Amino acid sequence: MIYGRYRLVHGLRIALAFTLTFLLTRELKLPESTWPLITLVVVMGPISFWGNVLSRALQRVVGTIFGAACGVVALYLELYSLPLTLIWCSCIMFLCGYLALGKRPYVGLLIGITLGVTMGAMPGDIETALWRSGDVILGSLLALLFCSIYPQRAYSHWRLQMHDTLLQAHRLYHTHLSPNILERPKLAQSHSRLLSKVVSLRPLLTPAVKETRLNSSLFEAIQTSMRNTLCILEMLANTYWSDRQSHFLMQSTPALRDCQRATEAAITQLALMLKSGELQEAEHAIALLHDAAAQVRGSGEGDAAINGYLWLNRQLIDQLSHLGRLLGLVLQPYASPSARK
Repeated sequence: MIYGRYRLVHGLRIALAFTLTFLLTRELKLPESTWPLITLVVVMGPISFWGNVLSRALQRVVGTIFGAACGVVALYLELYSLPLTLIWCSCIMFLCGYLALGKRPYVGLLIGITLGVTMGAMPGDIETALWRSGDVILGSLLALLFCSIYPQRAYSHWRLQMHDTLLQAHRLYHTHLSPNILERPKLAQSHSRLLSKVVSLRPLLTPAVKETRLNSSLFEAIQTSMRNTLCILEMLANTYWSDRQSHFLMQSTPALRDCQRATEAAITQLALMLKSGELQEAEHAIALLHDAAAQVRGSGEGDAAINGYLWLNRQLIDQLSHLGRLLGLVLQPYASPSARK
């Protein structure tokens, strides 16, 4: 899927947009034709996901138009008074800096950039200033057009990354439980990288919320549940390998082995659910996991050696069940009205 190579797709999109804009400006023989190209790169460069595209691009267009108008006014004032022009430009740049640190930073930045572009014309050269302003606005509008064609969606990218995270968690869990390993595998760094990967997905949440119109707290709850799941998996590994005698005891308990296999199946099905959007198989796997856990509770009573491990297993099962319910809501955005903003 293209979402697995979003940086490559974004680079190709900018390259194609730049080439087509260059051909357009050459064909129309526009004066000051470098400014649409510069503006295109400035506007499109930081934009990748559709949840960010429309709001940021519109902010850039608004900032460009306002900055161009302010630049034309500045050039007109320069015909009469240079100090008045400097005061005007200082006020506009103050507004630029003020907005750049607010909720709409791109408006402020583009006001300042466009003012500088327009003021680069000769004193009183209103025609050149207008051409530059129009070219910058054209570049902004073309950037908005190209960004809207087959845009990347943060929601899809987030799902794929969560899918990969669960598959990696399954591999770590399976490796720790392998009966062919006599010593504990050194996977502490792998667990840390997996937790860091979950944290690195947070920037995707804001555009994903805009794309799906779901409550941001739903995505936050999934992130929290995923972190809890990974932490419990690491604690399970620590407990499983903490003592050789209890380790072999856990290996020789058939009901516990069945529960472990059911856990692996549940993690795998949750990962596949994130990719396909189908909920039935994951729900069935979690139901089987609860059945296997009930058998473990019945067979392990009174055995102090594995009580801690069994308790962690119950915590993991609860987290997987909770994660499955949350993913069901986020994969069916319109199935639950309460999940909407």
